[in-house]
Amino acid sequence: MEEKKREEYIEEKKAEQNLQQNIQEEKTEDQDEKTEKMLREQAEDIVVPDSLLPEEIEKRLMEQEKRKKKKLRRRIASVAAAACLCLAVGIPGYMLITEQDRERSPAGAEETSSETTAASSSETASAASQDSLLATAEDYDEIYEYVQAEKEYWDDVSYGMEESASDSGSNAGGSSASSMSAYDSAAATGTKSASESASGEEYSDTNVREEGVGEGDIVKTDGKNIYIVSGERIHIVGTGNAQMEQLAQIEVEEGGEPSEVYAQDGILVVVYTKTEYNDGENGYDGFYRQYTCADIYDVSSPENPEKAGEVSQSGYFNTMRIRDGYVYILSGFYADSAAARDDQAAYIPEVQGKLIAADSIYMPQNRMGNSYTVISSFALDDPEERTDSKAVFGNTGICYVSTENIYITESVYEESDSSVNQTSVRKVAYGDGKLEGAGQTKVDGILNDSFSIDEYKGNLRLVTTVTRRSAQPDRDIELFSSEQTEEQTESNSLYVLDENLKVIGEIRDLAEDESVYSARFMGDTGYFVTFRQIDPLFSVDLSDPENPKILGELKIPGFSDYLHPYGEGLLLGIGMDVDESGTTTEGAKLSMFDISDPSDVKEKHKYVIEGMYSTDVYDYRSVFADVEKNLFGFSAYGDSQKYYIFSYDKNDGFQPELERTLGTYGNTRGLYIGELFYLVSGNTVEAYTLDGFEKVDDIVL
Repeated sequence: MEEKKREEYIEEKKAEQNLQQNIQEEKTEDQDEKTEKMLREQAEDIVVPDSLLPEEIEKRLMEQEKRKKKKLRRRIASVAAAACLCLAVGIPGYMLITEQDRERSPAGAEETSSETTAASSSETASAASQDSLLATAEDYDEIYEYVQAEKEYWDDVSYGMEESASDSGSNAGGSSASSMSAYDSAAATGTKSASESASGEEYSDTNVREEGVGEGDIVKTDGKNIYIVSGERIHIVGTGNAQMEQLAQIEVEEGGEPSEVYAQDGILVVVYTKTEYNDGENGYDGFYRQYTCADIYDVSSPENPEKAGEVSQSGYFNTMRIRDGYVYILSGFYADSAAARDDQAAYIPEVQGKLIAADSIYMPQNRMGNSYTVISSFALDDPEERTDSKAVFGNTGICYVSTENIYITESVYEESDSSVNQTSVRKVAYGDGKLEGAGQTKVDGILNDSFSIDEYKGNLRLVTTVTRRSAQPDRDIELFSSEQTEEQTESNSLYVLDENLKVIGEIRDLAEDESVYSARFMGDTGYFVTFRQIDPLFSVDLSDPENPKILGELKIPGFSDYLHPYGEGLLLGIGMDVDESGTTTEGAKLSMFDISDPSDVKEKHKYVIEGMYSTDVYDYRSVFADVEKNLFGFSAYGDSQKYYIFSYDKNDGFQPELERTLGTYGNTRGLYIGELFYLVSGNTVEAYTLDGFEKVDDIVL
């Protein structure tokens, strides 16, 4: 009987862990918005029981607070609305309740700078901005109270929901939760992405977000060998001979799941996430903990890779960057709010088995929270000598890394004092392995991907999609009405922030009822695509950061998911061709835009791949692009998955160079070494000549 209870308890823990992991693995920020919209649309005609109305839930929560003799000042309309939608529709709803929605002050929080809302003449980013200070924790006790405040808040909400469900005779079919987007997608610079191997052969590197900042991927090369993540192994494939050969394979620690690899100068970094289960003291209080690990190998002799060091930190893997010989790893860590105060490892993240110091943990002024972004750094040539580590409270959303700063963003879908969705931005400066919190702010609207945020000459530029709810004296009640849903509108905004994250320039209310689908900032000019029925490509003059101006607007059917500079005066767009009604997809679409005159952008050529309903460009690393070789490649999906390579002629437009039907659906990468192009799909590698793309070899791993 005792064994049966223990097994049931473990299964419950596993279910909780799986729920958290599912939330963590959401692919894009806009999926959360789509889910919320779907729930609202489906619930428009559903009658909400009186016991679930906001005022009734508010009463119950206030009565409970009086019993606890704790002061609570907040509005719970958004929570109630989400819960009612979940109850009515019967599927989970995801939303984020943050900052001013939860104004409770736990013990010790008075020492932390409070978030403030600046007044301005319009409802701009600065109107919703916070104090720019990123304050660190005084001690672990302050952090514990911070985490407990989050738990108490959700306990209160759960109590109210349970009573309401009981009164109405229904059961909750979903849950409200913080939505978190893992690694987003963006695109590469338009510069040459080739390097030279030790033997002098030219080879292509991963398509990266920021020139000069390296990234890991599922496939990497050092110009001689190819390193491939496949299942639970990393395969090393030699390309130096006439035929490819598998030289070695690396297996990560048991239970680990490889995510990415990075190769440089005879060093291979293998990053994976592992989950550990602890039975607890008496076998009934077991728990799971996730760790992001990096194993570093000496692959100067690729046939015999030797482990040279290992690094670990709390949380699930988010992304990594490499700059000037240092590796920076970001992970997301959830604190266990049910843990005892003395079980610090349950709510304080660790690096190399040691708790991060309290004065290295930044506590944005939410006054409560249970999730962190953990950042650690180490030198490639001395991996076990940890250089620095920091942790920042807040969900790990889109992460953008410039050559000097790491920007962590978090989407805010519900605020009691704002009628629009918002994005929190937290800035951490880095260099030579050192990390330092630099500031924070908040802007109206939600980012599409990391191309929607860019740093240039010390300023930060962002383009967001703003969902506005109609203003009313008490939107807590109006949130339930179908009229409220119908009155929601979308527009887009562009902001320029200075190095202190203060808004110094902005353009608002662009392309009403449309959303940003792609963006690209190129020096003093920015381009972004919105879409609803047609595809406006906007060009923006950013030469005067305090006075950004729209230069031009090109309207064409369809949309571009991905923009890539393609030589002087040209901008490549990859997306979908859509009919003029905006409802029927005609196929994958290539557009070459003439941007030689940003005030008069033209679609010079287009090419439609019929029968394809999507592409893999949502992950910019999957795009192969070499402007100097005049080649780019990507996968598209229809009845099968196909890999395409195109070139471009200024007179004749797009020219197909390779079309390869792949055996299975999955991640695919293309790269070249010397005069050969390698196509990696699953556990298969194929080699083609760059001149003519004739197949010369293949290998199954």
